[in-house]
Amino acid sequence: MEIIAFRSYCLDKLGVTEDTPFDEDTLCFKVGGKIFAIVDITKFESVNLKCDPEKAVELREMYHAVSPGYHMNKKHWNTIAFNSDLPDSKLLQWVDHSYNLVYNSLSKKVKQEIAIK
Repeated sequence: MEIIAFRSYCLDKLGVTEDTPFDEDTLCFKVGGKIFAIVDITKFESVNLKCDPEKAVELREMYHAVSPGYHMNKKHWNTIAFNSDLPDSKLLQWVDHSYNLVYNSLSKKVKQEIAIK
């Protein structure tokens, strides 16, 4: 996975914004002001994605590329290494899962504001 393709995939989703709230190397993708993906744009070795807690554990057991979220709540976040035992298509499915978890947690008002933009 290349950073340009990953960034484009994230930004193509409804209501997604990006910023670097922590430092100039840590890029966050957000929907409704809430983070669903975090990458280091300098190294681009992995991504942190939000995940359903039961699915998070299952994925960690199935793939060497998946580990508990680095610097995140280990119950709700996974860190996924790029270019490992994981096809890009699977990674992008998990980006969708993370986005959907965050989007579905938004209030009806915020969802309506996103749909108008």
